[in-house]
Amino acid sequence: MSVTTWDTATSTFSWIDIVSPTEAELKAISEKYKLHHYTLRDCLEPDHLPKHEDLGDTQFLITRILNEAQPANSHTMQSMSSKVAVFYNEHYIITVHRLSQPILEEIKAKYYDTGRSKTTTEIVTKIIWYVLHSYDKPAIQLSNEVDKHEEDIFLKTLTPVMTKQLYFIKRKAGICYKLLMLTAEVVNSIRTSGSDVVALQDAKDLQLKLVTIYDQIHEDVTNLLNIYLSLSAQKTNEVMKVLTIFSVFFMPLTFIVGIYGMNFQFMPELRSRWGYPIVLVSMVVVAIILYIWIKRKKWL
Repeated sequence: MSVTTWDTATSTFSWIDIVSPTEAELKAISEKYKLHHYTLRDCLEPDHLPKHEDLGDTQFLITRILNEAQPANSHTMQSMSSKVAVFYNEHYIITVHRLSQPILEEIKAKYYDTGRSKTTTEIVTKIIWYVLHSYDKPAIQLSNEVDKHEEDIFLKTLTPVMTKQLYFIKRKAGICYKLLMLTAEVVNSIRTSGSDVVALQDAKDLQLKLVTIYDQIHEDVTNLLNIYLSLSAQKTNEVMKVLTIFSVFFMPLTFIVGIYGMNFQFMPELRSRWGYPIVLVSMVVVAIILYIWIKRKKWL
């Protein structure tokens, strides 16, 4: 575990940053800062969803930040995002996370060390804003991928790979949408005043914008999947239509050939001099009649 306590001469509160703690180490932290042990255990659950709890004199919240480096085909919440838990009151702020989070170092250097943020609530507001901002760039990338696949589906040949790619986009958009919807509770739980009200309102506006974008992406991908399946079914129907027409052509011809392929001794046409050409002409006539009939039905 890495426990770092940040104090500055310009700040009236302490910032304790804890990276990848064990349960025993969290218990020690809970005793030192009088935090509920069961609440701290939530920090160890890797797939915990965003939430907020009022612990009396301390506020507790969990957020999930999207990982910058993640597998191309990642489609689970745990592989796409990391949890950042925050305990805070007017005297201290405690951040707990499993992976290193550069945004916390950036917030510390930009707002805490310089004294620009005077209260823990202001620091928490900055953390929430940076967490939400991590969803911004992936949203643009997913939107561009949706546009590309839309062009491929309508203007290029359909391939089975498209369904797999659309699935991953749909899955990612769905996970991000769910996390952002749950983060709304976290954002709305923050109570601040003074100049930081504007920063909090920016975070609320960003959360609403991102929810709208990811919801639109999810809806667009769902529509593209339906269109893809419809076009695939239409292509299959066209193939079956061609095969059926061929079957219609050859069915009566095969019937005629089958009759004259029987090996009975007393067949009237066996000794006919013109039997063979007559049968051939009959087959051509039947084929022409079928062709005219199919054209009139507009099946061709």
